[in-house]
Amino acid sequence: MKKKAIDFIFLGNYYIGLLAIALSMETAFQLKVPLCDGLYYLIVALATIIYYTYAYSDLPFAFTSYNYRTAWYNRNKKMMRRSQIILTSIFLLASIWYFFKYISHIHYLVFEDYFVGFSMLFAGILYYGILPKSFLNLRKTGWLKAFTIGFVWACCVSILPLLAIKLEYNYPQPSTDLIFWYFLKNWMFCSVNAIMFDIKDYEDDSNKQLKTFVVRVGLKRTINYILIPLLSLGLVCFSIFAWNISMHWQTYLLNLLPFLLCFLITLSMKKKKSLLYYLIVIDGVLFIKAFCGIAGSLIH
Repeated sequence: MKKKAIDFIFLGNYYIGLLAIALSMETAFQLKVPLCDGLYYLIVALATIIYYTYAYSDLPFAFTSYNYRTAWYNRNKKMMRRSQIILTSIFLLASIWYFFKYISHIHYLVFEDYFVGFSMLFAGILYYGILPKSFLNLRKTGWLKAFTIGFVWACCVSILPLLAIKLEYNYPQPSTDLIFWYFLKNWMFCSVNAIMFDIKDYEDDSNKQLKTFVVRVGLKRTINYILIPLLSLGLVCFSIFAWNISMHWQTYLLNLLPFLLCFLITLSMKKKKSLLYYLIVIDGVLFIKAFCGIAGSLIH
């Protein structure tokens, strides 16, 4: 029973929905802006769960796979389809409610806000290849895949909450430089997280000729020449961000913890790990990042 519950939460992407909320709240605390309407966080969580579950929605009922996650979706196909219908219905109702609640504030947003929002949406659509085949499908362009995921996540948790509070309260935005460095830090961190997951899919991606970093250069080179340099770049971006806002040294050290954990996990991945290791431990670093970011912001 316990294992079924763990599988449902992690394989069903519900944990990722909670991550989206946690990271979005971290943005508010770190950039010292108000929290968004609770309805906004519900919409973000539902959109994340629906988005990630979509990849498995078109598996035929007779499909079999040695991939643990794919096999789980195949066994629970009917349940997940019902779940998608229910979650999508709630998402649409919540979105309509949110829209009409703040429609009178729409003039608070300017052209640049719409441009950022639609750019993020377009990147997400390209990743799943929803557009006609004549368009680029970033999911099949292996070397872009991780950075696209990282970009969408960074936009979702770093930029979108700022647009939401501007719509809700017309709250003054932090400086552009501050937003840029915070966004870049999150982009690098989330991209590293995505590349780690590519290691999980190494054998399947290789068979499908999906040229991810791991397939192209191998496991050890991916760790030594891609993951560690990207983590280092994210750490540098964070340090610049901390310096720009005159971050307290205790807050800085607390926010340093997720980067150090990520380095340790990266080095541990030279040995093969189970799927739940990737889902719980690697995604867990994102939750720790959010917790440390929020806790650090409360230090005065």
